[in-house]
Parts: sequence; structure tokens; C-alpha cells
Amino acid sequence: MNKMNPKEMSGLQILQAMCDGYIPAPSMSETIPMLTGKVELGEVHFQVQADHRHLNPLGGVHGGFAATVLDSVTGCAVFSMLEAGVGYGTIDLNVKMCRPIPINTPLKAWGKTINISKNLGIAEGQIVDDEGKLYAHATATCMIIRA
Repeated sequence: MNKMNPKEMSGLQILQAMCDGYIPAPSMSETIPMLTGKVELGEVHFQVQADHRHLNPLGGVHGGFAATVLDSVTGCAVFSMLEAGVGYGTIDLNVKMCRPIPINTPLKAWGKTINISKNLGIAEGQIVDDEGKLYAHATATCMIIRA
């Protein structure tokens, strides 16, 4: 494959290149394990798993794990809709924790774009298990940044 220049690629192209291993994943995925599984226009799917690094003082998975995962999938869903040279930043993230995130258990996270306008992108996301049991849900609003 030719040398890729992310500044000349759409958000969807960048995310697909990450998924295919042509562009490295963001370093956040080392802190909060997130593996991109599927990327389409307006929708992304990740595999996620909390481990011993994500525990709160009570020994449960910290709520920041779910919040970070949901910020990532909603933001990536919006990013997948953006043309080359356009960025985004989360301006609002509303997370609902439905049940405790289990430790050392593979989960699925997905994000889907609800609306894109000139200046804002709105998306929703969920963290679920293989049976579809809901662990956390979020909506996010992202500011679209045009240089």
C-alpha cells in the first residue's frame, strides 16, 4: 500500500486504515483496551475488556472505563462521517451506567451517528455482552472542527 497521509484521508479512511493495521491505533487503546472490529460510515464496533488496571478502590471496574469507551465509539462514529482535514472534539458526553462492568470479560461497544450538521455531530453508543445485555449507554455531542 502507498504511504498514507492522514491529513489527506477522510475520517472513515483513517479508521479503516487503523482497523487494517496500516495506521497505529491511538495510545489510549493501550490504557483502555479497545480493538476496532468494524468501521462503516456512521458506525463503529469495538471489542473491549476491563482488567486489573481499571479497578476503583472498592475493587470494581471504575466508571471511567465505560465513559472512555463510550466517548471513543461515539466520537469515532462521528469522525467516520467527516471529510479529509476535518476534526472533532467531544463537547458533551452523557453516560448511563446500567450494571457494573465485569473484569476480564470481553464486551462489545458500538457507536452510531444520529445526526451530523455543519458544526455538530451527535451519536449514541452502548457496551453490551455477547448475549446483548446492556452495561452502559451514552449519547455524545461533538463539535466539528474545520481548519
